[in-house]
Amino acid sequence: MTLAAAPPIPRAAGSFPLIGHALKMRDNLGFIASLRETGEPLIEIVLQPGTRTVVVQDPTLIHQMLKALAPTLDKGRFFDKMGQLLGDSVVTAAGRTHVRKRRQLQPAFAHTEITRYVDIMRAEVTAAVAAWKPGQALDVREAMVQLSLNMLAKTVFSGSLDEATFRRLRSDLSVVMNGVGARIMLPDWVERLPLPFNRRFDRARAAVRATINSAVDELQASGHDTGDMLSMLLRAVDEETGQPLTGHQICSEILTLAVAGTETTASVLSWILYELARHPEIEARVLAELDEVVGERPVAFDDLSRLPYLNRVITETLRLHHTGWLVTRRTTTETRLGEWTLPADTELAYCQHALHRDPELFPDPLAFDPERWQGDAPEPRLGAFLPFGDGKHKCIGDRFALAEMITAIATILRTVRLELAEGQTVQPVARATVRPRTLEMTVRPRTR
Repeated sequence: MTLAAAPPIPRAAGSFPLIGHALKMRDNLGFIASLRETGEPLIEIVLQPGTRTVVVQDPTLIHQMLKALAPTLDKGRFFDKMGQLLGDSVVTAAGRTHVRKRRQLQPAFAHTEITRYVDIMRAEVTAAVAAWKPGQALDVREAMVQLSLNMLAKTVFSGSLDEATFRRLRSDLSVVMNGVGARIMLPDWVERLPLPFNRRFDRARAAVRATINSAVDELQASGHDTGDMLSMLLRAVDEETGQPLTGHQICSEILTLAVAGTETTASVLSWILYELARHPEIEARVLAELDEVVGERPVAFDDLSRLPYLNRVITETLRLHHTGWLVTRRTTTETRLGEWTLPADTELAYCQHALHRDPELFPDPLAFDPERWQGDAPEPRLGAFLPFGDGKHKCIGDRFALAEMITAIATILRTVRLELAEGQTVQPVARATVRPRTLEMTVRPRTR
């Protein structure tokens, strides 16, 4: 019996010669979300003329791509662009190189290390909140970026970078991350044009790497083990050569931690605070749980697993406001995905932000409802909910990130109340991550 041929993969409307879907990608979140409305399991878009990009929309196929096909796939376009900043890091590497780099970093995210980090994180959040004044109009995302950078300073660098250096690092990282987001959407030839945008990106990228390299050099020269992630990487040995990691290798991994620990974490924290301000009844339940579990003492590592409702709030935020908008892979050989056969060098992509808002997968998807994640609630389909990715490339720092978010929210909520202006709506914008376009809230003292 001859099997029926797979249906052809349709191409999304709105593609033009030379620029592909670049005009559509000016509203990248809206465009990617509109693809799901076609109901197609696979649909083709053109990001780079001459290169085929297939957006995978069916959860079963996404699961197959991330799990069963993972050993045969490269990381793809998004990670190529991230590599312009990060170099050959655990995030951008594939195959055996990824496995080796993951093992080198794993000790930094061990249970014992995260236990120690929680006390450091809590102290930084406490200090940040103490500087907020009652009645102050707070740029929440900027405050969360600064907070995330401060926590990064203590866990990665043991606070060895001075304030002026961190301000420069913050500014340069912002330029580079915006540039990475734009370069995913634009044809490669645009990067070679002598445009102010490209010059700013190149200057900022060089400055970021110079800042990190300087910190590595200073710690190497001192010979002092400060017990932070940077010291751990200085002690690590390359499995293939048996030699210590080079300064370039260490810089790439530290940059990975800096990007993940600021851009992504700051965006999620901002969205959590936004949703709690919009839903005072949910905020009240979180506070009641904190009173019951933590009482008057500071939040500690052992409390993190004893706050199920706060964990559900964070999980629902990761669903509704996921910061990943286009994650890619690339076929290295002819590859079978479901009933389709894809040639080598086909770009594959999926969008967590759109996937998590699909009404076929999550009823009333735009409602913020932590009760979706109660213990007796049905599990999402395989491949439908991917807060930290899946498979061998699942985020190595997922437990660290959750510890950071729980610690920060628990500490902030018990000290201040952040109030949205009446009628304010906040729009998401996708650069390298999905973040609030603007989020200004008023600081009020917490009264019991």
